[in-house]
Amino acid sequence: MSPTGTGVVHLGLGAFHRAHQAMVFDALLRRGDARWGITGVGMRQPEVVQSLRQQQHRYSVQVTNADGPQWHTVAAVQATLMASTERRLVIQAMAHPDCRWITLTVTEKAYGAELADLLLDAFAVRHTHHGLGLTVASCDNLPGNGRLLRQWCLQQARARSDALTDWVARQVRFPNSMVDRIVPQVSAEGVAQAQQALGWHDRCALVTEPFWEWVIEDDFADPHDADVLRSVGVQVVADVQVYEEAKLRMLNASHSALAAAGAVLGMATMHAVVAMPALRTWAHRMMTHDIAPHVHRADALAYRDALLTRFANPGLRHLCLQICNDSSQKIPLRWVPSVLAARQRQHRATHLAFAAAVWMRFLQGHCEQGLAYLWSDAWRERLQALAVAHGPEPQHCVNALLGITDIWGPTLATDAVWRDSVAQALARIQRQGLLPALQHQLDTTQP
Repeated sequence: MSPTGTGVVHLGLGAFHRAHQAMVFDALLRRGDARWGITGVGMRQPEVVQSLRQQQHRYSVQVTNADGPQWHTVAAVQATLMASTERRLVIQAMAHPDCRWITLTVTEKAYGAELADLLLDAFAVRHTHHGLGLTVASCDNLPGNGRLLRQWCLQQARARSDALTDWVARQVRFPNSMVDRIVPQVSAEGVAQAQQALGWHDRCALVTEPFWEWVIEDDFADPHDADVLRSVGVQVVADVQVYEEAKLRMLNASHSALAAAGAVLGMATMHAVVAMPALRTWAHRMMTHDIAPHVHRADALAYRDALLTRFANPGLRHLCLQICNDSSQKIPLRWVPSVLAARQRQHRATHLAFAAAVWMRFLQGHCEQGLAYLWSDAWRERLQALAVAHGPEPQHCVNALLGITDIWGPTLATDAVWRDSVAQALARIQRQGLLPALQHQLDTTQP
């Protein structure tokens, strides 16, 4: 197998990439632009790579809404590699003259030395052998993702040589970008539906929604790529920050809050959660009063309404516990900036305070029916131990959890108004149950 000859190398061959950027590049390939074929690189888990190889890298995506599903066969991924076992070939693919773009979906946390070393090894080969520049487009859910990646790569390059550092600074472009599409984990039922619809067993079948958004900074090694991407619906803009901010603080924040509530209530999917009027109203008010006044997207309220419609898509079985994964890493980006902005304006942010209380109740690890659940989080055991130990005393629980500055920052732990709002909400949830406590919240706040 040769990994050369494809124009894009993608690092992080997960479901999101295959239902998002890969479909964009597939549209360009279908238009006859052969420069956008993908070498997909799995970073640690080999199962997807093995499955894609077994089916000649073809896979299907079900785009579903209330009107029913539409199936798409995606052919953009033309080769696959494993970074953990085929590192030399990955570097060869990224260094090949045909490679014009490297895209990434590898983290929601921070970039590390392992990734920088991989990129810089490829940059060094390019610098030495042909000197051709390229675009490195982070699609990770991080504010200023391209800027962060560029800073990290330049920092690591300085440890190698001035010549490599200068070449990276001049020849490699790192546009910021924001990507958005809901891609839930596929169930066994979804795989069976794919086989029934398509007539073959697709181990890599995916389900997604009709909506997708890719907003990317106009900063490419080949400036003509801007118009090429626009031709298939990508938004190429001067500044991505407004879109990043709105996605993190409105979509991701409300998604996390609703998912935690769903888990506590013993509900499996986001669709079922949003179908409950009180929960939908809570998310609507949270975005309207606590979040939208502090973001700069001009259509923030229309965006709010579109988000709630997307969450309610009955064709997406987006599991609440899947959304709750890694919440300790997500809260600092999704909730904290809005809370801080609201508090600076002397606004209590009561709906986000209720979200914080719901999350603290979620950390106890069992729903209101008494059934235990598990979720993935590097801090799960520590957080669950605190939530259980202090559960009978809401104020103590809030003090302990808000005191984790790696999650909430240094300001909110000492903000008495915020702390008391969270504690009052948690006490009511513990005493009355989540839905009665939420109804009290809705009855005593502005519509």
